Amino acid sequence: MADPGVHAIVSEQRHLLNLAYRLLGSLADAEDVLQETYARWYALSPDQRDTIESPGAWLTRVAGRICLDVLGSARARRERYVGEWIPEPLPDREEWGGGPDPADRVTLDESVTMAFLVVLEQMTPAERVSFVLHDVYRFPFAEVADIVGRSPAACRQLATSARRRIRASRRDEIPAARQADVVRDFKQAWEAQDIQALIALLDPAAIMIADGGGQVGTVLKPVAGREQIARYVIGIAKIAPDLTILARTVNGRPGLVATRDDVAVTVAAFEVENDQITRIWAMRNPEKLKPWRTAGQDQD
Repeated sequence: MADPGVHAIVSEQRHLLNLAYRLLGSLADAEDVLQETYARWYALSPDQRDTIESPGAWLTRVAGRICLDVLGSARARRERYVGEWIPEPLPDREEWGGGPDPADRVTLDESVTMAFLVVLEQMTPAERVSFVLHDVYRFPFAEVADIVGRSPAACRQLATSARRRIRASRRDEIPAARQADVVRDFKQAWEAQDIQALIALLDPAAIMIADGGGQVGTVLKPVAGREQIARYVIGIAKIAPDLTILARTVNGRPGLVATRDDVAVTVAAFEVENDQITRIWAMRNPEKLKPWRTAGQDQD
C-alpha cells in the first residue's frame, strides 16, 4: 500500500461495488464482479498497466461490461428461479453483520431503494447499464457506449427509455419520519394480530411479494389486495409466535426484520403513499440475508 499506484487502484473498490450493486441488485453478485474486475487488472503485465492513463476508468469499463454479461445470463437463471425474485436488501450501517461497514461498501441513497431497484429489474440489460451509468453516475454517453458496445446515440435512447419507466413508476413519497410511523403502526398491528388495523394501513390495491428462492417456505406468487395481505400476515403471526419483529432501515427506508432466536429470517421493505402501504417486499431467501447480523435492540 506504500505504492501510490496500488492505493489508487484499491481506492476504487467502493465505487465499483456501488456501481455493481445498482446494476445487479445483488450484493453477492456485485462482490463477484469486484473480484473478477481486479483479477483482470492484475492479469495485465506491468507494461500493459503502465499504458493505461486512468486505471479508475479502466476498472469501471471492465466492471460495467462484466455486469452487462451477468445481467444477460441472469434472465435465464431467473426463469428457473423458484417463486418471485426481488433484489437483495441492504441494512443500515448500524445493522451490518460482519465485514466492513456498509458505508464503505454501498451508499444508501435514492438509487438503491427497493422500489427503484425493482423498476431497474424490468429493464433490458443495455437499458439498465446505460441509465445507471449516465443518470446515476453521470458518465458521458461516449463512455457509456464504450461499455455497452453501442453507439452514443443508441445509449442515449436506451437511457431515455429507462427514464420513462422510472417516471411512470414514481410515487408521491411521504417524508421518511412519517413513513417510519406507518411501518411502525404496521408492526404493532401485526404483533397484536389486529386485522382491521392492518387493513386500514394497507392501500386497497396493495401488493406483497416474497422471495424464498425455493429454500424456505413462502408464497410463490404476489399477494394482491389489502385484506388478503392482512390475512396472510396474521396467519404468519399465528403459526410462528416465536418471531420477534424489529423496526429497521432497509435500503435506506423504514422497514421491518423478523427474527427467530436472534437470527434474521425475513427482511421487509415498504413503499408508502398517502399514509398507506402500497408495496411490501419480503425477503426470505437465507442466501440474500447474509449481510444481516443477529438482532440487537429494537429501535422504537
